[in-house]
Amino acid sequence: MRLIGIGGSGRHGLGPVSARKEFAMALATLIAGPTASGKSALAMAWAERDSATVVNADSMQVYADLRVLSARPSPEDEARVPHRLFGFVPAGEEFSVGRYLAHVTPIIVEARKAGTKLVLVGGTGLYFRALTEGLMPSPPIDADIRAEWRARAAAGEDLHAALQARDPVRATALHPQDTPRLLRAIELFESTGRTYTEWLAENPGEPVLHAGEWEGVFLDPPREALHARIDQRFEAMMRGGALEEVAGLLAHQPPLPPNLGVMKAHGVPHLARLIRGGIGRDEAVRLSQQDTRAYARRQVIFARRYLAGEHWRWVGSAEAALTPPR
Repeated sequence: MRLIGIGGSGRHGLGPVSARKEFAMALATLIAGPTASGKSALAMAWAERDSATVVNADSMQVYADLRVLSARPSPEDEARVPHRLFGFVPAGEEFSVGRYLAHVTPIIVEARKAGTKLVLVGGTGLYFRALTEGLMPSPPIDADIRAEWRARAAAGEDLHAALQARDPVRATALHPQDTPRLLRAIELFESTGRTYTEWLAENPGEPVLHAGEWEGVFLDPPREALHARIDQRFEAMMRGGALEEVAGLLAHQPPLPPNLGVMKAHGVPHLARLIRGGIGRDEAVRLSQQDTRAYARRQVIFARRYLAGEHWRWVGSAEAALTPPR
């Protein structure tokens, strides 16, 4: 069996699968890394070797209407080994880390009881952090406060500025257009009088995966090679139906708001502008590639802070991940 990835060749292109003794007893192998680093191919090889189930840990690959631009596994790959939590969320729904844990926890409990193995793979670092450290429990939000702030958001209020006045630390961590998280932080403060950081410190969550039953691999290929692969992959996505996929999202009824999760997937905003005649194809591709490269940098920055330590092994390639350390 061979893998496809940076520097590889052949159908799976990254070299032979080797046994890893330190993973032999783990219930779950977590495979993280920046977009286009070769995570999916590595997960397939790992799952085939260990008779494991591949479980999605990517916030965009959950969407049914986003196979191409999310680089979801192909139907052929899904037929080769069991896959869970891919392409099951309608485009019109938001999907939070809380919903992810609600869906993935029964899968982990089932595997724990049956003694089977899981390979959790994806680029959403927050999912891995929630799995291994726990998720802050939802605070009680006053219904009137929630209704008021949802109405103010719909009316166009600057939510980032509103949060900055209440919780500047959390505001600094969030994108000004991240409406769902901005709303949650404002509603938390208005309902409890606590900032996000204070509430998190006072209400730690319980991890779904316990210490000793998981091991993590973070794929961190050389930046130049990764950027080249990102650019090449987006061109392949264009040939593979990305534009038609975005056209389908734009035709959705009722119309999908631009701040909805699926509409913020890399490539969607710029291809939507292309379809509407606002920019040309080359510009749409260039901007989409640029956004994806920037996202890959953010993924690595997040991982250096939260996906590090004794339980995580950082490697430069999938081949290195599959080679036993000396």
